Amino acid sequence: MKVSLNTVKQYTEVNLPVDELVAKISSQLGGVEEVIDLAKRYEGAVVVKVVECIDHPNADRLHVCKIDDDGVVLDIERDENGLVQVVCGAPNVHADMFVVWLPPKSTVPSSYTEKELFVLDARELRGVMSNGMLASAKELGIGDSHDGILEIDPSEWRPNDVEIKPGVSFAKVYGLDDTIIDIENKMFTHRPDLFGQLGVAREIAGIQHKQFTSPEWYTTQPEFNNGDGLMLEVMNEANEKVPRFMAVAIKNITIKPSPLWLQCELVRLGGKPINNIVDVTNYVMLLTAQPTHAYDYDKLRGHKLGTRMAKKGESVPLLNGKTYELTDDDIIIVDGEGPVGLAGIMGGGNSEVSNDTTNLVLEVANFDMYTVRKSSMRHGVFTDALTRFNKGQSARQNAVVLNLLMKSVFDVAGGEQASDVHDFSTLHEEDESTAFIEAKFINKRLGLQLADEEIIRLLENVEFEICLDCDDSRHSGAIHYSAPFWRTDIELPEDIVEEVGRLYSFDKLPRELPKRSTKPAPKNKKLATAQTIRERLAKAGANEVLTYSFVHENIIKKAGQDAVHAYKLSNALSPDLQFYRLSLTPSLLDKVHMNIRAGYDQFALFEINKVHYKGEMDAEEPDVPNEDSHVALVLAYDDKKKIPGSSYYHARKYLEQIIDIEKINLVALEHFDISKDEWGMQLTSAYEPRRSAVIVKDDQIWGVVGEYKQNVRRAFKLPDFVAGFEVHQDMLIGAETTYAPLSRYPSSERDICFQVAQSTQYKEVTGSVKEALKDEVIATAISPVDIYQSADSATKNITIRIRFTSHNKTLSGDEVTALSDKLSNYVVQKLNAQIV
Repeated sequence: MKVSLNTVKQYTEVNLPVDELVAKISSQLGGVEEVIDLAKRYEGAVVVKVVECIDHPNADRLHVCKIDDDGVVLDIERDENGLVQVVCGAPNVHADMFVVWLPPKSTVPSSYTEKELFVLDARELRGVMSNGMLASAKELGIGDSHDGILEIDPSEWRPNDVEIKPGVSFAKVYGLDDTIIDIENKMFTHRPDLFGQLGVAREIAGIQHKQFTSPEWYTTQPEFNNGDGLMLEVMNEANEKVPRFMAVAIKNITIKPSPLWLQCELVRLGGKPINNIVDVTNYVMLLTAQPTHAYDYDKLRGHKLGTRMAKKGESVPLLNGKTYELTDDDIIIVDGEGPVGLAGIMGGGNSEVSNDTTNLVLEVANFDMYTVRKSSMRHGVFTDALTRFNKGQSARQNAVVLNLLMKSVFDVAGGEQASDVHDFSTLHEEDESTAFIEAKFINKRLGLQLADEEIIRLLENVEFEICLDCDDSRHSGAIHYSAPFWRTDIELPEDIVEEVGRLYSFDKLPRELPKRSTKPAPKNKKLATAQTIRERLAKAGANEVLTYSFVHENIIKKAGQDAVHAYKLSNALSPDLQFYRLSLTPSLLDKVHMNIRAGYDQFALFEINKVHYKGEMDAEEPDVPNEDSHVALVLAYDDKKKIPGSSYYHARKYLEQIIDIEKINLVALEHFDISKDEWGMQLTSAYEPRRSAVIVKDDQIWGVVGEYKQNVRRAFKLPDFVAGFEVHQDMLIGAETTYAPLSRYPSSERDICFQVAQSTQYKEVTGSVKEALKDEVIATAISPVDIYQSADSATKNITIRIRFTSHNKTLSGDEVTALSDKLSNYVVQKLNAQIV
């Protein structure tokens, strides 16, 4: 929200230096993002009179001009009459006109928005010396016109009384000697009145502890005259969504460029001049925060204007040149035959004001903030009007704004009222925010000792109506307040507490903690487990990512999941974010290809986040979907030659960083009857059953680790060497791997190859080894070396590497051999194996 300090000063006194005012605004009103010194941009611009204009002797399209600046610019070459010579190529330049001169060493104002500043100098143009330039509207940054220089009309009305004469400052005449304070919009989310200059001026007075009085035209409800000459039928068929809809016809107006003062006013407030009618509607909006709209009366079919809910399948062409298909949840503006605008967002291209317009319909309305916000998100259309409507503008200001708009149109475009003012309103007096509050209620929450008089003064400064000694025995001694009509955010007594604290200044509140009995919060095992997982996977070389919880249906299908089990959002943030994901794996797989394309050929990505499955409900709140926390990891190597072995075991090694494999029931996916676990089917849908394993608990799948199916790798454009896991976080609580101190003595290793039956699993071999050594005080670590099976063989060879470590001494070769023989004999007997 761009705030003009000059405009604010028109409504309230500001004696603070700019830096102090900015600090006060940031602490009590909203965060200031930028301070723009407009005066600096225009400090060199001078109003001059063209005294003489002749053709350039060496160029057909150039003119040599002599200008009078009353001698205000120093160190400049002048002729015997004190005039300055400037070469100009504008087709509209002529003698006896007032223009804006940018002398040498000044900066072209429009270049302040570009990468480099354009500083002028005196130089020859086709052999004739030119001192600076005569500026166009574009070069001055107040319009797009570059066809000719800006001509100033001395007889034109201006907001101040500075006379147009040679040598006066252009910025001073048109209010461009200004400071613009850009305040972050998000700070005003609950304050619709602060999206207008008038509302911000009121608050700046309030935070300075000064009384603010709104202009009479804003607080006095107007009495409109009757009008005739144009037939206009107005209707409101969406009363629940449109609290107020006002319209009036205006005839015999003239479309032309706005007066220069209005163009400069719009530039100061962050607008862009277009023509006198559009500029007036924008100016009124920027001043009052109430969006308005003008229609070409002769383009309204049937000479009708109204509002209703759209019908499914209807479409409307808007001013941005695009046509939008509507739903029955959209509020639309209609004429006698169909839609002419998307209410509260943008007008229609089939009713816009053009250079040929002579008759207007002016509309000022109020729309349901939630409905227009959803329409905007649904269609992807965002405008300044929407920014204000979706904050909840007050419908009680519509009449005063329409009155101001009509007068402004008459001032800049002529014309006269040609119909009655139509007003469809559902407002009631009892809707006004009025209640009682006690000073102790406020002081207790702010930690202050403010007297009634101090509280009343703070509120009255921003035009709350206050009554202390009201005739109400139930509220003896309480403050009776009525919020002004523009304060739609005041609903609860706590809102008044916040208002008093802000106006008094939160920085002045006592820095004293409230006295409460406290005790240490119990440790959250789930958060602690997540942090442990995060640290261990990061130390193992994996990179944590955070992806959107919402995904496109295609992502779900690529992973082999069925979107029918996923929650679909009725009001998605984006067409690509329509479904709440069933698991984390698809989101991670979607990031693999882009990282490989970015040049990362070896990496592991993991995420800790929530998933939802339709049908699973919270046990404590049966009507609320259950949120499951998962941990998922995907590792990928674009060049598998660099990494030996199976990708399954690499993924499993990452899993072993966060869970003790021996404490879980790990079962080959192809050997588990998944048909009885519908949730498990979705969790494991991306994994190849013959090269994956699942964590099973109570006949349900709680996790999966393995390689991905060929069709999944193809759909996500994955490399050949890729694998991963996904585990329910509850499975990891209390099942994390534990660490023991490293032994100070060296370890010894032995590789042993067992020939076993084809049906024997690797887990059976390692389990037998551990069982054989369970009574030994020696620490052992078992890792796979090789699993080999020839074609059509009934047996396979499993080679394991065993590391023996003692914490008490260095093991001798004989001791290691004895341990190896012991475990080998045990495995041979138990599994009917042979030592190879």
